[in-house]
Amino acid sequence: MEHLLDYCLTELQTDAINAYTKHGSYTKAATALGIKADTLKKRIRRIKVIAAKAGMAPEAGLTHVTAAGFATKRVSTLYKEDGSIGVQWHIQEQDKVQQIETLVRALDEYVWKPAPIIPHSGLKDADLLTLYTLTDYHLGMYAYAPESGDAWDHDIASKLAVAAIQKMIQGSPDSELGILNIQGDFLHWDGLDAVTPASKHVLDASTRFGHLVDLSLDFIMGAVELLLNKHSRVRVIICEGNHDLVSSLWIRKAIAKIFANNERIEVDQTEFPFYAYLHGKIMIGFHHGHKVKNRSLPALFASEPRYRHMWGSAEYTYIHTGHYHHTEQDMAEGGGAIVERHPTLSSRDAYSTRGGYTSWRAAHAITYHNETGECLRVTVTPNVRL
Repeated sequence: MEHLLDYCLTELQTDAINAYTKHGSYTKAATALGIKADTLKKRIRRIKVIAAKAGMAPEAGLTHVTAAGFATKRVSTLYKEDGSIGVQWHIQEQDKVQQIETLVRALDEYVWKPAPIIPHSGLKDADLLTLYTLTDYHLGMYAYAPESGDAWDHDIASKLAVAAIQKMIQGSPDSELGILNIQGDFLHWDGLDAVTPASKHVLDASTRFGHLVDLSLDFIMGAVELLLNKHSRVRVIICEGNHDLVSSLWIRKAIAKIFANNERIEVDQTEFPFYAYLHGKIMIGFHHGHKVKNRSLPALFASEPRYRHMWGSAEYTYIHTGHYHHTEQDMAEGGGAIVERHPTLSSRDAYSTRGGYTSWRAAHAITYHNETGECLRVTVTPNVRL
């Protein structure tokens, strides 16, 4: 077990191995650490997975450590008649997800210092819900103004996001519930290398990923606090996007832990890329738009087991998407829902510019009455001023 110390990524993991080595059993080690035995087993199991990817799992016949930055792709073993290893082929490949897995594990095990409780600001209109949407924000993207028409970098994006949320809050009514909807692709890329997660296309980046982690949490925490000063309750939805498949997950978990002590905040913890909320007779659905086309979303939400009751209870259904950076709305209510694609506040990057793509830059705060649906809309554009 001591060989696993070389593969521990956090102090909690190191303590787990040392405790088990000292006490010889999960129960005794867990008692010494003040945790449950199942928690200790889960923690040690994670370390074993890390070690196995690095080629070190003696109990399974793996004793050849991979090179730094590589992981075990495939192992083929030829055993002798006595059961010992005769020949072993150990195929290695570059570990493309190790850094992201490390970040997620660290966030999951980190003991967060909860955010301070913001006091309730008085009576609000219980019939109303206000939805604040930012989609395809691409925090960390770099756009060169002479090429794209408008400059864009992490500094511009951070300042504009705060100004936009503040302006939308100012123009919206005192709804009891405010929903912060980060509609996917909030971050421009998803790891240490500035490339798209699936296709590995090289992206124009204005900073490093570690800086994006700080900026993204700073903004969302600040936005939540602004909404708490406006509304009685706040719900946070962090949609999965095609640029931030993993980051949407760790941001969601981090925000839930940061605001864990505040009963007025709820973070949607849905683990698949379709989200929904029922407000009286109004159902509101969310999807980034990278998996299912807009025209197919009403049927998906109506048939999805976890949302069937919600769909059946609603008289009006609104579904929100992003992904294509432009406005699109099916006002014909095809399939029993109004499906709206939101525009983005961000500038075009080089790829969009050279491809001839254009879009109207904006963000919306939409207020819904619990019986009659949309009743007010506030729109902000990149020239927003407070």
